Formats: sequence, C-alpha cells, structure tokens
Amino acid sequence: MRLIFAGTPEPAVVALRRLLDTDHEILAVLTRPDARRGRGRTLHPSPVSALAQEHGIEVLTPTTLRDNAEIRERLTELAPDAIPVVAYGNLIPPDLLDLPTHGWVNLHFSLLPAWRGAAPVQAAIRAGDDITGAATFRIEEGLDTGPVLGTVTEEIRATDTADDLLTRLAYSGADLLAATMDGLAAGALVPQPQAGEATYAPKITTEDARIDWTQPDFAVDRHIRAHTPGPGAWTMLGEDRVKIGPVTRGAAAQLAPGEIAVGKNEVLVGTGSGAVTLGLAQPPGKKMMNAADWARGNAALQAGEKENFS
Repeated sequence: MRLIFAGTPEPAVVALRRLLDTDHEILAVLTRPDARRGRGRTLHPSPVSALAQEHGIEVLTPTTLRDNAEIRERLTELAPDAIPVVAYGNLIPPDLLDLPTHGWVNLHFSLLPAWRGAAPVQAAIRAGDDITGAATFRIEEGLDTGPVLGTVTEEIRATDTADDLLTRLAYSGADLLAATMDGLAAGALVPQPQAGEATYAPKITTEDARIDWTQPDFAVDRHIRAHTPGPGAWTMLGEDRVKIGPVTRGAAAQLAPGEIAVGKNEVLVGTGSGAVTLGLAQPPGKKMMNAADWARGNAALQAGEKENFS
C-alpha cells in the first residue's frame, strides 16, 4: 500500500523503521515541527523527521492540520491508501479522517478500551496492572474510540519503569502495525468495536508526578516507576525539589511517611505502610546519582538532623 506515516518521538521511529522493511511504500511522513532543545536552544528535527530525511522521504511538518490548505492539498495529491499513526501529537480534523482509503490507523500502547488517552503506559504501571499491550485501531472523532484492527499483549514486570515498558511495546507494537498494514492490503481484517469498560490516561503534568509518601509502599513504588524517566517523580526537601528514581520495598525500619533515615550505604524513606530504600536521587542543578552519594553531599543529613520529604 501507499502510506503516509504520522509520528514524532523515538517510539514512533521503531514503527517507521519496521514499515520501511516491508513492501509498503512510504510516500511521506507527517511529524511535529523542529523544536528547540539543549542549552543552546537550537532547532532539532523530531526523531521521525531525522529518520525520514536519512531515507530521502518527504517530510511534512505542519503546526496544525486544521485550516491548513497547503498541507491538505499535499495529502490529497499523495493519495495514500492508509496513514499509520504513532504518537503524532497533532489533532486530526474530522474532514480528513476519510482521506485515505483505509483511514488513519493508530498504534496505541494499551489494550483498548483500557487507558484511552495520552499516557497509557504510565497509567497501567501506576494502577498495578499485570498485563497491558498495544492495539491498532481506525481513528474516528472520539478519543481512542475507533474499531480495533489488531492487538498484542505484554506482561508488566515488577521493576518496569515507563521507559522499560514503552521500549518493549514500541517493538512489539511495530510488528503489530506492520501486520495490520499487511492485513488491510490483503482485505483480511474486519474492524471490531471496542468491548468493555473504558478507562482513561490523560496527559501527565509535572504536578501529577509529585510523590505522596502517605500512600502505601507499593503505591509509592508504582508511582515512581510510572513517572520514570519523564517527567520524573519528585518530592520536596525543605525548599529543594528532589527527583527520585525507582525504590526497593521491604526495608526493615519504622519511619513516618516521608521521614528519611541515612545508613552507611543506604537511604530509607517512610511511606504509609513501611519504609523503602532509595536507589537514585537528583538534587537541584545536579545529575541523577546514587542515593547514598546524594545523602553524603547533604550537610543536614550528614549532621544527623531529622529530615522529611514532603
């Protein structure tokens, strides 16, 4: 089939690479405009844009698809059979949904209708789900409500961060997306309506990532892993915001929620149901470091003063 690929971040690159290995023709990619990043605030193309340029593929970078006559004209000229979508990041106007013969086919990192929305991987970890997966579905006007074309399942491991789980799903999902394109080309797929109760995973804000130490240890553990690496789980120590990496449960200590206890080679923190051992910590202006090294560099903790995260 003739495809236009719509995607922006690294997980979408995995899917685009997979499609480039098929017999389908990638006519162009739709991706977000170049963004400024780094200390110099220089413009950088999206990961999908960079890969497309390596392969000599036309790159379309509209700020919006709405009321954009030029981009609409170009999409019509290209006449794609389908537009596979992976974390594109732009709303698709309703009048463009039927432009490709087989529609816009989204790869979503959950088993729909579970965790519709922008952050399904984080939501699954935070909720303590044992199984998640990926689904391909035809985009319609509702939020992730379209009929499903295919699914793949993935176990959530006890130590998975959002990055760990998303990395695995990016690869299994890429294979699913390629198989979905093959099935559509062969006329072998029958879209199935979503069945079951819908749950939602809205976009995560920095405030959402703040740790509530009054929660039980398992909830604190899930919360931190769900927000690692981005936006990063964090807490306050006095006036300082400290980012916290994944923790280990089961520490033998009686500490109040948020209370910090520094040992020779470990740092413990109380939760609502027992203490956890910190693995990593990142104080303001520093890189993420071993929690014991962080504690050694904190004068108040070294002086034995009672300190609490809040």
